[in-house]
Amino acid sequence: MSDPAPSPCIRFFPWLLGALLIGYIAILPFQLAEAQTQPDSRDDGQLNSDSPQQSGKISAHLYFADRSNSFLKSELRIMHQPDDPVEFGRAIIEALIKGPQKGLTRTIPVGTELSAIYIDPKDVCYVDLSDSIRTKHTGGVKSELLTIYSVVNSLILNVSEIKRVKILIEGNEAPTLSGHINLQLPFRANMLLIR
Repeated sequence: MSDPAPSPCIRFFPWLLGALLIGYIAILPFQLAEAQTQPDSRDDGQLNSDSPQQSGKISAHLYFADRSNSFLKSELRIMHQPDDPVEFGRAIIEALIKGPQKGLTRTIPVGTELSAIYIDPKDVCYVDLSDSIRTKHTGGVKSELLTIYSVVNSLILNVSEIKRVKILIEGNEAPTLSGHINLQLPFRANMLLIR
């Protein structure tokens, strides 16, 4: 007598397990990127007596290029917390222009200046930079992406009032930064570039 055929549940189980495993692997990079951008918190929920939040300061994650200029990495900065989100955005961009403190690579060329910054009623932040961002840029698709998303991610992931970022050069829309990435539409945060 032959063995009975396995039940449909037993035949379906390996497929279900495989699909769940593939799904988990697919979302793992997003979970890791999100975990990197979240500030550390204590288990008891209490703030330390020398916590930045208690002294009018805030922890901000600024995004600079890694040494190989392949991805963005966050650099934790303790910054003064202004009441105005535009002023906080201004402080973030000025810190990006100054460059990283150690171990990372600047994404905005030396000599670039912030001309203006404002947030419209639709939560779009307009960042107006001097022409040096274009004329002194090293060029290349990857470098251009890292420069744009250094600005975009640093603003959106630190200032809750900002949902999208539009980069202007000398007060005008520019077609691209250095010939590759279209600057004419606002950008949303890109977590895939963060390691």
